[in-house]
Amino acid sequence: MEPHESARTAGAVDHLQRSIGRHAAQRIAGAALDEAERLGISVNAAVVDRAGTLMAFLRMPDASLHAMETAMDKAYTAASFRFPTARWADALAGFPPVVQQNILQRPRLVVFGGGIPIEVDGQVIGAIGVSGGSVEQDERCAEAGMAALRPPPEGRRPAQRADIGNSGDTA
Repeated sequence: MEPHESARTAGAVDHLQRSIGRHAAQRIAGAALDEAERLGISVNAAVVDRAGTLMAFLRMPDASLHAMETAMDKAYTAASFRFPTARWADALAGFPPVVQQNILQRPRLVVFGGGIPIEVDGQVIGAIGVSGGSVEQDERCAEAGMAALRPPPEGRRPAQRADIGNSGDTA
């Protein structure tokens, strides 16, 4: 499949924008739910692509219905701002209260842990958001989801590279 090229402008360098594919997104969401099961909690896990579009969503049977949208919004926030949702408290600390209030009123913005950008080779290709447990449990589940992309320890059979495509791929 031909990679999607970024817009060309005079003097600009063409580059490919990679984004997470559906198989990797499902694997990440599944690993997050596996961790929740080990912790004895029920959560929702959402994985979005680099643009914040939902690529995978899994919900455990007893997970809070309200936490469904929170999981999606955590992933959206992490992808759109390119940093973990847990870092928002520190990020906002340097702003005056009126700016903080305005930022906090933005739709879909989540400013507590459970949303983590997914990076490959220093480029954000998507994000995971987990909701349904405590903030710490959500973070732990999101981290477990991220671990599904890491190569196995030495001596183990190498995992297939996550299906990371170029923008425009449908994989």
